[in-house]
Amino acid sequence: MTPHINAKKGEIAKTVIMPGDPLRAKFIAENYLEDYQLVSNVRGIDVYTGFYKEKKLTIMASGMGIPSMGIYSYELFKFYEVDNIIRIGSCGSYDAKINLYDLILVTESYSQSNYANEQNGSNDKIIKSDDYLNAKIEENINNKYFKGKIYCSEAFYKERAYQEFAEAGCLGVEMETFALFHNAKVFNKKAACLLTVSDSLVTKEKTSSREREQNFTEMIEIALNTVVNL
Repeated sequence: MTPHINAKKGEIAKTVIMPGDPLRAKFIAENYLEDYQLVSNVRGIDVYTGFYKEKKLTIMASGMGIPSMGIYSYELFKFYEVDNIIRIGSCGSYDAKINLYDLILVTESYSQSNYANEQNGSNDKIIKSDDYLNAKIEENINNKYFKGKIYCSEAFYKERAYQEFAEAGCLGVEMETFALFHNAKVFNKKAACLLTVSDSLVTKEKTSSREREQNFTEMIEIALNTVVNL
């Protein structure tokens, strides 16, 4: 057990799929897993371990933001000996060609956060995801998708214009990848991220919280089928 996860050793699988929203984690467990059990519920972050196509895996929410993802992914990698974490989440698009519900496979995360420096003295501002996991994810994508850099923000509501991050080559924005990729690098583990566009900073279109919870099935099923082949 750790301060933020009360599962016993062995109750968390070697591969973890991490949506941001606890309700999305519950939705995945209830609709896709067989013989699943609730193995942790500290602070309302329910953790489910079960089987998908006979492959053992764990579904756990990361919560919102770099600090939350930093805590949970650190504990999973270090104390529960998790080998792979695949984040599945929502993001905002910086590109008019990237529409609502389009998929983005993240190759690297750019952030102005001091998380890496405070965590272990690293001065990294761009951290890559794992090439092997990305290749496995791509094997399971059948429709159009985008692939590239994402901006990982510490502020959801910003007065700054998004264009400077678009000009830096970022396809969109989310709030968790930088901490996840950094912790994977620290422990020499694998991390990847597949995102569904939930809103556009260009067109101002957006989805509802209910849609984000239950209508991202393509992303969910890609991640689940990726785990089967790991």
